[in-house]
Amino acid sequence: MRFDDMDKIPFNRTHLTGREIEFISTAFSSGQITGDGPFTKKCEAWLEKSTGTPRALLTHSCTAALEMAALLAGIAPGDEVILPSYTFVSTANAFVLRGGVPVFIDVRADTINIDENLIEAAITPRTRAIVPVHYAGVSCAMDEINAIAEKHNLLVIEDTAQGIGASYRGRALGTLGNLGALSFHATKNIVSGEGGALLINDRMMNERAEIIREKGTDRSRFIRGEVDKYTWQDVGSSFLPSDIIAATLMAQLPETEAINARRLAIWSRYHAAFAEGEQAGRFRRPGVPQDCGHNAHIYYLVFNSLDAREQARTTLAEAGIVAATHYVPLHEAPAARRLGRAHGTFAVCDSVAAGLLRLPLYPDLSSDEQTRVIEAVQSLQV
Repeated sequence: MRFDDMDKIPFNRTHLTGREIEFISTAFSSGQITGDGPFTKKCEAWLEKSTGTPRALLTHSCTAALEMAALLAGIAPGDEVILPSYTFVSTANAFVLRGGVPVFIDVRADTINIDENLIEAAITPRTRAIVPVHYAGVSCAMDEINAIAEKHNLLVIEDTAQGIGASYRGRALGTLGNLGALSFHATKNIVSGEGGALLINDRMMNERAEIIREKGTDRSRFIRGEVDKYTWQDVGSSFLPSDIIAATLMAQLPETEAINARRLAIWSRYHAAFAEGEQAGRFRRPGVPQDCGHNAHIYYLVFNSLDAREQARTTLAEAGIVAATHYVPLHEAPAARRLGRAHGTFAVCDSVAAGLLRLPLYPDLSSDEQTRVIEAVQSLQV
């Protein structure tokens, strides 16, 4: 049976709350559509209240938030930053831009997060920070990571691109380290098209963060009336999103709990349906430690080989279902040989990269569509 485009189940479909156009129109009507406008301030206040971070600053992307974090961390040429190999390139690039050296280590098989047991062996006198990445909105082992960081006087910068609304032992992801970076890209749970935020959990960084975000000037203090003119104070760049982006985001943020609940219901249905396949050894399901309150950002299966994964993807495509692979491990990338350093072996990372397949998961995925995905997976001969 062939499926036309109308019948296909896409990997992702952006969910709209219904207020995006209204808020965008309000922003245009106000005449203030540049960065740091009224909607920006509303979004930042919402993030501060909902996560408990002392300060949230909107950025034009999560990449920008990570680049700000690298500046705030004082990363200098030759400084090392430890991160998982299985992550998006922005996690490394933000530090490479400052001359830093990403040090890649392997991930855990259950969560595909950085393996906390491998971190300490990768630390050298040049290490300045650890960058845990909360894959699929499932927290890394933050108590252990923070203990290592404290022991070695290192910063912890959370890549929380996929973690809006998720938690670890009751605390919001992005608030467990010194800094946290969120994403509101169109592929995430809460979206503004493009967009991100930096959560600043060390109050000593607040003033400098404002300066870095405003091209290295103290313009924020000027706007508040704290100085009579603003001047160049520090290194910086233009990390602000327009208030149009913030207006879109403000239509989404208050719906975070409801959106994540709908995603969790689909995730849980998948998880129950695929238990038998895991028990039969055909694939591995996601692992969620007891201390983690995840947000159902991704539902994936890890097949036993590249051939099995590709066979599954082809079979799903023939059923009109778009499933997606994910990252090429950074330690294997051409740039890593020039700009980074691989520490140890990567047996888990390599097997995950070969076997992982992400299934469609978005709030508007209907019950019938979920059934189609489930039946197609259960029919796999792998």
